[in-house]
Amino acid sequence: MMKAILDDAARARLVDRFGPQVGPWCDALPALVARLAERWSLTVVDARPGNTGRTLLCHGPEGESRVLKLCPDPEISTGEATALQTWAGLSRVVQVLAVDFEEGAVLLEGLEPGTQLTGRGADVPWTEVGDLLAQLHSVRLPSARFPSLATRVRLMFELAERRLRGSAAEPRLPLELLHHARARAEDLATGGPVALLHGDLHPGNVLDAGPARGIVAIDPRPCLGDPAFDGVDWALLPMAAGATLDEGVAKLPGLDADRVRAWCAALAPLVAMAPLRAGAPTPFTEALLEMAR
Repeated sequence: MMKAILDDAARARLVDRFGPQVGPWCDALPALVARLAERWSLTVVDARPGNTGRTLLCHGPEGESRVLKLCPDPEISTGEATALQTWAGLSRVVQVLAVDFEEGAVLLEGLEPGTQLTGRGADVPWTEVGDLLAQLHSVRLPSARFPSLATRVRLMFELAERRLRGSAAEPRLPLELLHHARARAEDLATGGPVALLHGDLHPGNVLDAGPARGIVAIDPRPCLGDPAFDGVDWALLPMAAGATLDEGVAKLPGLDADRVRAWCAALAPLVAMAPLRAGAPTPFTEALLEMAR
């Protein structure tokens, strides 16, 4: 059971994200899962990797699909659940069934087939992507407190700098370039219109929920700020496939094109970092670094 709940690779990702102090939470995770499974009548059937917690695929009492999300940082799970509750009823957003903020636990509906859009390159349902962005940004600004986009940007770059130092990426992505990108991103974060943002809207956080429903967003890192921020990963998809940034931006007509381009340039080093840390530079990562310069 321990291996199914948290294997060594999953534990290593959590240590990379939160530091070694996450160890006691990892040790206590099987007992936490057992308590919640009994309370919510769940049977754990599988686990999914994640960088900020553990995602468990479950069956409910009638065999229905459920997803149990657990995070060692209650602030993250509380923010996620509160944002999802703000988006309650929107077809393009996963729905919350139950929460336990003290335990950092969120119970979600299951999505079938639930496959990520990662790996499809630029072959994504662009009309549905546009509808997803429109739904996310359509809600009235919530009364609940969410961090600002400036705060989100600061945390992203702080984590990126920690991961960059001493990694295989550092020779190709010097700290000076990362600092330059951070200054550009922080400047952008103080302007533009303000909406409730998903905050981490890449293809890995969008699932196929079947032909009747289409694509559905999961795993928000919500914040308040410029809607163009949520379009970055989508605008870059055609560029990763060999097209131009302008071709990607043109597929997102509901967003401010100039601000999407500016955000792409500011966040380009963060997009390039994962493959560079893995020692796998590509023409796309080189193009990203050139954009950042």
